[in-house]
Amino acid sequence: MPELEPKASERVVVVTRPRAQADGLAEALRAIGRAVEVLPLLQIAPVDDPAPLRAALADLPDYALAVFVSPNAVDAAFAHLDAWPAAVPLAVVGEGSRAALARHGVAEPGYTIHSPLDPAHSDSEHLLQNLDLAAFSGRRVLIVRGDGGRELLADALRAAGATVEAVAAYRRSTPVLTPGLAARLRALLAQPNDWIITSSEALRGLGGLVEALGPQFEAQFRQQRLVVPHARIAETAHALGLRHVTLTGSGDARLLAALQSQ
Repeated sequence: MPELEPKASERVVVVTRPRAQADGLAEALRAIGRAVEVLPLLQIAPVDDPAPLRAALADLPDYALAVFVSPNAVDAAFAHLDAWPAAVPLAVVGEGSRAALARHGVAEPGYTIHSPLDPAHSDSEHLLQNLDLAAFSGRRVLIVRGDGGRELLADALRAAGATVEAVAAYRRSTPVLTPGLAARLRALLAQPNDWIITSSEALRGLGGLVEALGPQFEAQFRQQRLVVPHARIAETAHALGLRHVTLTGSGDARLLAALQSQ
């Protein structure tokens, strides 16, 4: 007889966000009765030289717009700020970054915050659709991101005539496969569980870790259930051979709703 699929209540929800963004979601999942394991697949660290970030933040009143590409970018920048100048508009690509701004006291209506019109689509492409690019011609725009971020936003703004300064606020890295991490992965892969994956980079890193465990675990990996907020992450999952993928749109509320509906 084929092995029975575990019920949702029997599956562990694996939260793979960086530690700083993982705990709140983990608490919310436990509150709805789910077993949770926090397994950060991206490690976030300050940049080696914060001088360019500090210099850019010192000039905030001179910018027509400041764009934050992730919650980590928000937190890294506000570590160097006492307050945000209300006259300087902000832009974010997802609901997580909007929530991070709110934790630092920056929220509408007191501040102007641009974001994709449809919160279900949290990416640079949809943010650009909601920006009047011509309004930034001849003006300075700041983009705060991780090291090696995408160039789409910067390129589009420069093409519209803006002077764009992109500064790295943090460094990302994937974890090393230690004996302890290998043991945790083997245990989690032993049955299909629910993995919240909020980064294509993190998912590719997970794929590399599983590959290092061996073919048996790669087969188990392909049976895992993924819950992802963005189509680009879903595409990465399919490229890795994962087929049980639920696409939710941006924000913790959508992730929680998807898990509750199973």
